[in-house]
Amino acid sequence: MPTEIPPRRVHLARLRSIWRSAGWPCRDAVELDLVAAGWAFLQRGADGHETIRLTDLGIRLLAEDRQRNLRSSSLHDRLAARVATQLMSAGRIVWRELSLRARIQAADPPSSGADASADALMWPEDGSVLPRPSQGGGAWRMARPDVFSLRRTSVEDYLQPMVHEVKVSRADLLSDLRHAAKRESYRWLSCETCYVLPAGVAESQEIPEELGVWLLHGPVDSGVLEVVRPARHVPCKLPFAVWMALAQATPCTDDDARQHELKDAAPEDLGVAGARDVSPDTGKDA
Repeated sequence: MPTEIPPRRVHLARLRSIWRSAGWPCRDAVELDLVAAGWAFLQRGADGHETIRLTDLGIRLLAEDRQRNLRSSSLHDRLAARVATQLMSAGRIVWRELSLRARIQAADPPSSGADASADALMWPEDGSVLPRPSQGGGAWRMARPDVFSLRRTSVEDYLQPMVHEVKVSRADLLSDLRHAAKRESYRWLSCETCYVLPAGVAESQEIPEELGVWLLHGPVDSGVLEVVRPARHVPCKLPFAVWMALAQATPCTDDDARQHELKDAAPEDLGVAGARDVSPDTGKDA
C-alpha cells in the first residue's frame, strides 16, 4: 500500500522531470518519497538495468497540480488587467509585466533557516523604510512588477510612479513577503507599492504598513475593488535607464467596455492619484 505523504514542491518538480524523460534512478530521499507514495515505480529492463517511471497516481497528481496552476494564473492575469483598467481610468499610463533594473542593498533570505530571523531583517519593528541604495553601492536586480504606472503629466515631480503586485493565493503572498530584495527593488522604482488580493487571502494588518492594500470583493470581473489602506508615499525620481525601458515598452490600452463602466467613477473612489495633475503645494493643475 502507498504511504501517505503530502506532495511538496520538490516532489512535483521531480515528477515533472521524470515525466519529461524517464531515466536512471538516483535513489535519493526525494525519490524514496515518490516510490513510497505510489507516484513512481522502479522498472527493471531485460538487460537488468532499472529505470524510474510515473504511476497512474503520479500522472494524476501532476495533472491536478497543472490545472490548479492554470486556474491561479488565469485569476492572476484577470485581476492584474482589472487593476490596470482602474488605474487607466484614473488618468495613469500603465504597463504590465515590465522587466526593469533596480539597485538594491537588501539580500534575499536563504532558502533554508529560521523564518523569524529573516522576517526580522525584512520588516523592521519600527515600520521604517529601508534606505534607498546610494549611487555607488548596492547591487542590481531585475524587477518584474505585475502593474507599473505613472500619472499622465509633463511635470516630473508629479509622476508618482506606482507598483501594484497581484497575489491570488496566501502561499504566494507569504513567499513574496519573505524577499526583502524584491520589496526594495519595487521601492527603488516607485513612490508607492501596493498589494492587490482577493478578499480572504490575508488581512491588511498582516502586510507591513508601508505597503498599500487593495482587496477584491466578489468575482474578479464584477466585484468591488476596495482600497483598504493607501501605500506610504516616498518621493522617487526614475533613473534614465528606467525611462529607456519604458520608451521601448508598450503601455496598456483602454478597453472600451471597461472604460464605459468606469467613466463616471470619481478619482477618489479609485484609490489612486486623480486624473488631473494637481500640485500638492498649491492645489492647482500642473
